[in-house]
Amino acid sequence: MTKTPDMTAMFKDVMGSFPVDTSAMEGSFKTAATLNEKLSGVAIDAAEKSADISAKWTKDTLNKLAEISKAKQEPADYAKAMTEFASASAESAAEHMAAFAEIAKKVQMDTVELMMNAGKDMQDDAAKAVKKASDDVQNATKKATAK
Repeated sequence: MTKTPDMTAMFKDVMGSFPVDTSAMEGSFKTAATLNEKLSGVAIDAAEKSADISAKWTKDTLNKLAEISKAKQEPADYAKAMTEFASASAESAAEHMAAFAEIAKKVQMDTVELMMNAGKDMQDDAAKAVKKASDDVQNATKKATAK
């Protein structure tokens, strides 16, 4: 009667001849975690600055509303106050929108810089991993053929 070959033992021998180095994966994970940390920092910083601008804008608007809500002596004074409020609000909106645009521009520049640096780091890591894997395969092949 024929005996069925033990495929598990055969695969174990083959896989043992080609050891897997997990340091490349660990390095990639650390690089990705560092990138995520930096990107989160950029986003949080932008959110803080945006919240500050929004709070200032709200405070300015409320102060202007307090002025417009005061009782006036003449009916024409109400129209004048409303015109001044509208004009000041438009000017304030332009200022604050420009501030938001500056934040967005800085976020974009920081993100592009981080992504370029991360790409370069990942490219370097990949090149090192490929070289190490190639060396490992060559060494394993030499050991296998030497037996």
